[in-house]
Amino acid sequence: MRRRIRKAAVLGAGVMGAAIAGHLANAGIPTYLLDIVPGELTPEEAKQGLTLEHPRVRNRLATKAIEQLVKAKPAPLYLPENAELITPGNLEDHLDRLAEVDWIIEVVVERLDIKQNLLARVEKYRRPGTIVSSNTSGLSINKMVEGRQLEFRQHFLGTHFFNPPRYMRLLEIIPGRDTLPEIVDFMKDFGERVLGKGVVICKDTPNFIANRIGVYGMCATIRAMLDTGLTVEEVDALTGRALLRPKSASFRTLDMVGLDVLAHVARNMYEAVDDPAEKKTFTVPDFLKEMVARGWLGDKTGQGFYKKVKGPAGTEIQVLDYRTLEYRPRQKARFPSLEMARTAGSPDKQLQALLFGKDKGAQFAWRITKEVLVYAASKLPEIAGDIQSVDEAMKWGFNWDLGPFELWDAIGVPRMVERLKAEGEPVPPVVEELLAAGRTSFYEKREGIRYIFDWRTKESRQEHIPEGVIFLAPLKEQNRVVKSNSGASLIDLGDGVLCLEFHSRANAIGGDIVQMINYAVKEVEQNYEGLVIGNYGRHFSVGANLMLILMEAEDEEWDELDLMIREFQQANMKLKFCSKPVVAAPHSMAVGGGCEVCLHCHRVNAHAETYMGLVEVGVGLLPAGGGCKEMVLRAMERQTPETQIKVGGINTVQPLINRAFETIAMARVSTSGPEAVKLGYLRPTDRITTNRDRVIGDAKNLVLEMARRSFRPPRPATIPAVGTAGYAALQLAIETLRWGNQITEHDARIAKKIAYVLTGGGVTPGTPITEQDLLDLEREAFLSLLGEPKTIERIRHMLATNKPLRN
Repeated sequence: MRRRIRKAAVLGAGVMGAAIAGHLANAGIPTYLLDIVPGELTPEEAKQGLTLEHPRVRNRLATKAIEQLVKAKPAPLYLPENAELITPGNLEDHLDRLAEVDWIIEVVVERLDIKQNLLARVEKYRRPGTIVSSNTSGLSINKMVEGRQLEFRQHFLGTHFFNPPRYMRLLEIIPGRDTLPEIVDFMKDFGERVLGKGVVICKDTPNFIANRIGVYGMCATIRAMLDTGLTVEEVDALTGRALLRPKSASFRTLDMVGLDVLAHVARNMYEAVDDPAEKKTFTVPDFLKEMVARGWLGDKTGQGFYKKVKGPAGTEIQVLDYRTLEYRPRQKARFPSLEMARTAGSPDKQLQALLFGKDKGAQFAWRITKEVLVYAASKLPEIAGDIQSVDEAMKWGFNWDLGPFELWDAIGVPRMVERLKAEGEPVPPVVEELLAAGRTSFYEKREGIRYIFDWRTKESRQEHIPEGVIFLAPLKEQNRVVKSNSGASLIDLGDGVLCLEFHSRANAIGGDIVQMINYAVKEVEQNYEGLVIGNYGRHFSVGANLMLILMEAEDEEWDELDLMIREFQQANMKLKFCSKPVVAAPHSMAVGGGCEVCLHCHRVNAHAETYMGLVEVGVGLLPAGGGCKEMVLRAMERQTPETQIKVGGINTVQPLINRAFETIAMARVSTSGPEAVKLGYLRPTDRITTNRDRVIGDAKNLVLEMARRSFRPPRPATIPAVGTAGYAALQLAIETLRWGNQITEHDARIAKKIAYVLTGGGVTPGTPITEQDLLDLEREAFLSLLGEPKTIERIRHMLATNKPLRN
């Protein structure tokens, strides 16, 4: 029988337990959330006359945790209503519910004895075959189930989520000695496909892979800072993007995570390891102990290594001087090697410029990089089964651009070894084995496929890519590019499906992308089964090329601007009426023109973390690539007798037009793929993929599915306009906001333009209007707003600050 997880239970309603329950709810899995029974009443409960035996009191901790999920920022839930899938309870009254579930996740306090006692109780209630896992961040999986029956141990494993579970991609799976291989395989597949995780298999060793290396690196960084006397902001300048790590670098990241968390994990590691040198690194420094004692834990307490201070000039971020434990204004870090790294170009050259410089910053960067990479290579056989798992753990768990072994390659293994020997440092055995095998890098490419050194066999094996995952870069290296220009490429995905990949700066849409859209439609109609529009850029598309629009407007090149808009509109219409299925695969930001491209595709397969919206009002404009048109058409699609009202004696969809108006005029952007459905940017028939790496593969499968069903494109639409009466209703709402000083005069001007377009452009209610009529209205309104000085101010401000201007 095929195993499924239809219902789950999370034991422990702390921050992590509640967030895991929330993410299970995001995946559509009904979940019980159980916690301990409180030992005393709150003042509110006492005032209400409740007793300790009342269910509301006994379930309080889980109930409060669910309420907090709905309020928390960033939101743990794709949609607030997902919380309805979580049922609160307690560990005394409701353990019998465990017999209903397919997966039980223990997320209680990090103490081995407490976990062991709870699992013994769980064993009495679970059905045979039910998977049980612990979310421990580092305790022994095998020790947890000592004394449990074999069948329990066979279905038990570690599932270490990184916090916050919705946003952090890494899921470490730690099998026990008796865990059945098929259970490990199932949970790996479930984690990847359903929960959207990057899954790595770890050995049952202290702190597993990511925290073992990451916390070691953080402790080594602090120790190096103390030895060299560098400041907190100097360290962050050296350990952020310069080392191909997140912008938050070391101490800003630590403030977000919590200093108490680092201190706790470091202490655990100190007790768990035997090597004196390792113990020394994991020793918590005195100044950090004092910060924890004072409650300076980072963002959750308002201060850590950084804190915000209000002054005469506004809010200022100050930094801690760890020697005096006093805060002071930040100072810019200045190292020649840092400047050289910023202008070096490729990641390899950037690293080499920083690490092989001669100044104090370069020496610091080399020291901590050397220590972390040597540590990772030395511990490899102990903590992981292969190199790929270590690299993926650090990329998914700590957001590094490159994993430790990829960094060895980027710096140059022979060059690193030469310097290590010159400094009298030991070379890890796995590195010596690599060189002895006649290789100079852990990874090598052959015909676009990566091969990885296996230290056990001394041979290379092909990189593991899960079935259904499609990466575009290898396809390009395999000469699968059909056509390319500076802004986009057309790539053959196989099975008769092409992929239109944007690759301009921020994937902004300009003439080169429009040109490739036109070519793609023609090519697909003649020779292929269908088209996917997707990419692996940081964002799907941030919209039109604003700089180009500003330059043309300032030069008053109105004919040129009119042509640019027409061409984008026509390209989107070609997508819409393409005779073969077209599926968009958006992720991250899909706004403005990027959103309009998606609106014109036959179907959308979006990543769950897709932030979609028509945001043009932020730069003083309105959607003119068909965005207004498509929102009107989608309003018509959703009409029912309940959504119609009589305007001028004619049935209209005025309430739905009002909703479309609010969405565009307020520049609403979805906070998730599911919310994009609620806002009308996606249809209920569109699909959501939780795993970023699977979005393009799933989109390709959708294209083939549509093709097999004898796909037919939509027909050009003619609809009845809500007309002047509908415009008058929207105009009254706009004027009311203006009179109440809730919007500026220019906001009102833009809003009226949007209302004019959506209602059909001053026609009598019920007048038939075509899609082209709506496109013409969009274009005319867009050009008229570009002639407004305040719109030009908004565009300049956005380009300069990346923030909207309210003028």
